[in-house]
Amino acid sequence: MNLNLKKSIAFFDLETTGINVSKDRIVEISILKIRPDGEEEVKTMKINPTIPIPAITTKIHGISDKDVKDAPTFAEVAKDIVAFLENCDLAGYNSNKFDIPLLVEEFLRAEVDFEVKKRNFIDVQVIYHKKEQRTLTAAYKFYCGKSLENAHSAEADTYATYEVLKAQLDKYDDLKNEIESLSKFSSHTKNADFAGRVIFNSKNEEVFNFGKHRGKLVEDVFKKEPGFYTWMMNSDFPNYTKKVITAIKLRGAFSNSKIS
Repeated sequence: MNLNLKKSIAFFDLETTGINVSKDRIVEISILKIRPDGEEEVKTMKINPTIPIPAITTKIHGISDKDVKDAPTFAEVAKDIVAFLENCDLAGYNSNKFDIPLLVEEFLRAEVDFEVKKRNFIDVQVIYHKKEQRTLTAAYKFYCGKSLENAHSAEADTYATYEVLKAQLDKYDDLKNEIESLSKFSSHTKNADFAGRVIFNSKNEEVFNFGKHRGKLVEDVFKKEPGFYTWMMNSDFPNYTKKVITAIKLRGAFSNSKIS
């Protein structure tokens, strides 16, 4: 089944130096853009992460420091990637928890604006786990009846993810072939930040989703315990999470000044 698209959607996959969203870097990115008329365009590139690639990580994706020493840094290609992704929804495998947050971190470090609020995000892994509970290789075999060659190659994984989503639409009658619906089904919670540290409650208010303040309004916590904001800003939270809580804190401060 082909995707019912109102605008372009970009399937993408990252190979990285590790799995720490706030500290690790991209070493390869592949983006498969599908336009509403079905036309496909792929962009794959190696990235110099500017930090060493651990040997244990190289064993997984096969990319070493030598492979990327002459590649451009993310900052050097960030504007080209933004242009390629212009007006695109995003899709990937485990992308809501890892690929999208890490990509946003890279854009923030490069000081390149990347609009996220007007995009839908489809995580094929979430759909798969809600339906079958497996890995990408198994999903490809299960849904497409094929063996995934070159697993952990960004381009191979990107194409596999695209094929799996189309096969999921064929298999499950209750999945609507409509991007906004798939985006909602791909999410366990409605996140205010990509890392899921801050989410929206049923009243569309930002609440913490971790630790001792889980379920409490972020704005209320910052009013009663200002040091918690300082602790978060000085701790190992992703830059985008810090950007979100800073906006909430400033909003609260502005609101209080208007009242007073």
